[in-house]
Amino acid sequence: MGKNFEELDHRDTPLGALTLRRRREPMAENANVFEVKLDDDFLMSSLFTAGETALANIPLDTLKKSEIDVMIGGLGLGFTANAALEHSSVRTVVVIEFLDAVIEWHQQGLIPLGQRLSSDPRCRLLQGDFFELASSSTGQLEPNLKGRQFDAILLDIDHSPSHFLSFKHRHFYSVSGMQLITNMLRTKGIFAMWSNNPPEKEFSDTLKEVFHNSRAEIVEFPNPYTGDSSTCTIYIGEKH
Repeated sequence: MGKNFEELDHRDTPLGALTLRRRREPMAENANVFEVKLDDDFLMSSLFTAGETALANIPLDTLKKSEIDVMIGGLGLGFTANAALEHSSVRTVVVIEFLDAVIEWHQQGLIPLGQRLSSDPRCRLLQGDFFELASSSTGQLEPNLKGRQFDAILLDIDHSPSHFLSFKHRHFYSVSGMQLITNMLRTKGIFAMWSNNPPEKEFSDTLKEVFHNSRAEIVEFPNPYTGDSSTCTIYIGEKH
C-alpha cells in the first residue's frame, strides 16, 4: 500500500472482519487518520472524537465526588478512556472490550492513545462481553469484578439503542436491561451511553422509568466532509 493508506491489521472475529487502517487526510488537523471497520461498516475514526470524549466528560462533570471509579463498555480507539483519565477525580478505569484485537492494538502501540492507556496504572483493559457481565454479575472476567459497583458506567458499543452490532444485545436496552445497570452503580452513580442517532423516544422513556433523573444530550461537531456539522447523542441516567 502507498504512503497515503496503510492497513495495520485485519482479522476475522465473531462479529465479522475487523480492520484497522491509517490514512492521510488533508482536511484533518492531524493528517494521520485512524479508522476501524467491521465488514463494510465504519465503527470509529480518529477524525470524529467529540462524541467519545463527551461520553466521559458529560457524566464525570456531573459527579461531585473526589474519588471516582469508572467502567467503560467498548474500548475503540481509546478516546473515552483517555478523557476519563484526564479527570483528576478518577481513581480507576476498567474497560471491557469484546474484541481482543482492539486491546492488542493499544498494547502494541498501533494507535496513538495505546501507550497512554496501557501505561496508566489507573487503567485496566479487559477482554470480555460487557452485556454478559451486566446480565450475570458473575465476575467471569476477573473474580474481583463480581458484585463490584462503580460511580460511572459509560457505554459505546452499538450504533444506537435500535441499531446493534449483534441482535443478542437487544434485550439490554429494555427496562429490565437498564435495571441490571443500576445494580452495578453506587448510590448517586451515573450511566451514560453514546448513540450515533438522534434521541429515540422509546429508549428515553425506558431510562425515565429506571433512573431517578435522565436526559439525552445532543453533541454537535464539525464535519470536514460536508463542510457543515454532524451530531450524536449522549444518554444520561442518574441513580437515586
